Amino acid sequence: MRFNEIGQQLRAYRMESGLKAEEISARLGVSRAALYRYEKGEVIKLDTVNRLAELLKISPLTLLGIGVEYYAKPVGYAERLRQIEETSDQILQVFGPLCYLITSDQYDSMLAQIFEEHAESQGADRLTARANAEQLLSVMISRKRMYASRKPSIIGIFTIGSIQKFLAEGIAPAATVSEALRIAAREAAAREIELVANLMESEPIGLQLGLMAHGEPNGPFTLLRSRERATLAINPFPADAPPNQQSGVAMITSAEDALAAHQRVSEMAWREAIKGSAAANNVRALVAASRQ
Repeated sequence: MRFNEIGQQLRAYRMESGLKAEEISARLGVSRAALYRYEKGEVIKLDTVNRLAELLKISPLTLLGIGVEYYAKPVGYAERLRQIEETSDQILQVFGPLCYLITSDQYDSMLAQIFEEHAESQGADRLTARANAEQLLSVMISRKRMYASRKPSIIGIFTIGSIQKFLAEGIAPAATVSEALRIAAREAAAREIELVANLMESEPIGLQLGLMAHGEPNGPFTLLRSRERATLAINPFPADAPPNQQSGVAMITSAEDALAAHQRVSEMAWREAIKGSAAANNVRALVAASRQ
């Protein structure tokens, strides 16, 4: 058993469950320190794995890293993605208006404002909503810091439709906010897309961005590769989804057939994608049209 991976998945599923570390440790009959040691990769007994799986409402095989991982909330998926990105050398993202890892600090600032106002709209649940938002933002910012320090190569293939939707609705459209903040969120979205256009044109080392020439894929996915393994992440949650959003189920797998099928799709999409100045001009035209 790969205890480090078991520990990583344990942490992601713990965050997914919404249970605090002390709640889980109390039910297991171990100290909170012991639970944290399990999450860091300490040897864990199979009986403990079974009890943890039952507590977290997942299959023991899933916790052991056998088969497909499923996440129904953005925070669990985001934490697992952070763990995988920690050792990835290449990240290939297909679909979406942008790649979170290369967004600006202003994007995070706007997202924090939106999540705060959204939490306040939740009435009696606002304290829980605020805590969940802080947890999700912490994971997301950790991902961005990891990217800044390691600089894995990124290939991003975006679509016209997703960019138009992002520009029309702004950052985090599913959140409940005032009209004034929604207007600010739309303007912030436009600034982020302008940054995408600049990166398409400048083509910095280790970063390749393209615009899908036609059509829209069935859904977004990301391929992450390291020297040791490749991973496919299929994600229904936008990067700006509120922490309580349950719009689908994210899946993570290293199954060879799934990897090969999605690799073929991404290679075809990249070959046909508009790139460089041509892509940048198309994207800037979308921003200009959104402001008319």
